[in-house]
Amino acid sequence: MEQQKLILITNDDSVHAKGLHSLVTVAKKLGRVVVVAPDKPQSGMGHAITIHHPLRLKKSNLFDDVEAYSCSGTPVDCVKLGIYEVLHSRPDLILSGINHGENSSTNVLYSGTMSAAIEGAMEGICSIGFSLADFDANADFSATMFYAEKIIRFVLTGQLSNHVCLNVNVPKRELEQIKGMKICSQAHAYWADRFEKRMDQFGEPYYWLTGEFSDQDQRTETDLFALKNDYVSVVPTQFDLTAYTHIPLLKSLENA
Repeated sequence: MEQQKLILITNDDSVHAKGLHSLVTVAKKLGRVVVVAPDKPQSGMGHAITIHHPLRLKKSNLFDDVEAYSCSGTPVDCVKLGIYEVLHSRPDLILSGINHGENSSTNVLYSGTMSAAIEGAMEGICSIGFSLADFDANADFSATMFYAEKIIRFVLTGQLSNHVCLNVNVPKRELEQIKGMKICSQAHAYWADRFEKRMDQFGEPYYWLTGEFSDQDQRTETDLFALKNDYVSVVPTQFDLTAYTHIPLLKSLENA
C-alpha cells in the first residue's frame, strides 16, 4: 500500500484566513496535512525571517481533524519551524495560500505567500503558492480549489524539480467563466510608488506608501496577460537570481 503523502501548508493572511481553510479542504483529499501559519496577517513580508525576538508556536484547533499551529513569525519562519520543529522531517509537498489577492509579475518578490513556497524550493521540497485575484476576506475560493486540486495532483507525481516552485494565480471569475490554465512567464511590470505625507496628533510627519501598478509588458505569454484573459496562470519559479546572460560580458573584469 502506497504511503500517504505528507503536506505542509502555510500562508501570509494568517491561520484564520478563509483562503487557508479552503486550501486545507483540498489538500486533505490528497494526503496527511499539517498546518503552520502566522497568527496574524503577514502580507508583503517577502522572504523575511525573525531574528530579533523569540518565535512562538501554539497548537490551533481551528481545523478539526487537521494538526495545526499558529506562529508569531513570518511565512518563511512557518516553513522552517514546520520542517524542523513540528514535522522533524521533510514533507512531500509544501503549499502556501490561498492568498487573498494576486501575486503575479514582480509582486512575487514582495509576497509572503510566494516566499514561503520559494523557501520550500530552497529546501529541495516541491512547493506551490496559490493566489486569487480578490482581496475580499469572504472571497469565493471554489474556482481556485478546483484548479488547486488538479495542480497538486500533478505535482505529487514527482515530475517537478524539487528546486522549482509553482506560482499559481486565479482570476476573479466564476469557475465556468475561466477558460483553463496557461503556463506562463513572469510579466515585466512594477509599482509606480509614491508616498502620501500625513501628520500625526503630535504634529510629526509620517508617510503612507501608495502608488499604481504599471504593466507595460504586452507579451501574450505572461501571467498578467493570462489573468486579464480569464486564464489561471502557472509560472515555474526559481530562487536563483543569477543573470547568466551577463556572465560572459563581465568575464573581462577578472583580468582587469
